[in-house]
Amino acid sequence: MTEENDRANRRRARRRFLRALGVAAGGIGAVALGRLAVRDSAASMRPELPPDIPGYDWSKHRWAFGVDATRCIGCLRCVEACKTENNVEQDASHFRTWVERYVYLEGDKLPHIDSQSDPGNIAASGSGLHFRFDNRYREAKVSKAFFVPKLCNHCENPACVQVCPTGATFKTRDGAVLIDHKYCIGCQYCVQACPYGARSFNHERHVTDKCTWCYHRVTKGLNPACVDICPTGTRIFGDLNDAESPISQFIRRNRVEVLKPETGNRPNVFYVGIDEEVS
Repeated sequence: MTEENDRANRRRARRRFLRALGVAAGGIGAVALGRLAVRDSAASMRPELPPDIPGYDWSKHRWAFGVDATRCIGCLRCVEACKTENNVEQDASHFRTWVERYVYLEGDKLPHIDSQSDPGNIAASGSGLHFRFDNRYREAKVSKAFFVPKLCNHCENPACVQVCPTGATFKTRDGAVLIDHKYCIGCQYCVQACPYGARSFNHERHVTDKCTWCYHRVTKGLNPACVDICPTGTRIFGDLNDAESPISQFIRRNRVEVLKPETGNRPNVFYVGIDEEVS
């Protein structure tokens, strides 16, 4: 489908959404009723499931992701690979995956936290195309430091799916949470609902964006780009339906944890080597 047709579809979806909200009627009550109407009519706007992917049966897989923070060296090659693979905006503000640095200085109870989008790190990189962490702690007395890669958690109970008024955000049978941009109207409800800050807004296309676990690669038997590029084995991906897959072994051999379990989202990204300040 051409870009022009995509824009036309989004305009049609937006008009349907506004009609459902009852904008013409005005008033808070009309908006509330409109939102209920949107929920009731979402099925008619939702993309057809499952997607037509030749040679792939998504009912046979249950994908999950692992992160061993004890291995991460903060090289940020994963971030650059993700941008290239998924055509993410080449600037310092848009990411599908990112890496946070946690540094505890002697005498401090709380860590100092920054990521590749920190102004100091942007200046150190000298480019919106490549990323690095600066040496701001070179002369400091550091008691502990580590890096934490982050990405969409592809939750079992994703809040983003619950709030999407058009069904553009949906969960697949194999565990991935995806966005069909033909149906996204740019309301950003999902951005606000995600407790992990894993979604961003693409101002050029007027749609939300996030990590997809490189679903286009996974359904062809490949790893996500960030997993393949990682030089230390920090990122682990695989099929939970396969007891010998990398992710199944990772979970079996380690005491893993997830981010913000109290939210009830039930993330499918499992961590090793983080502390309670990581959220």
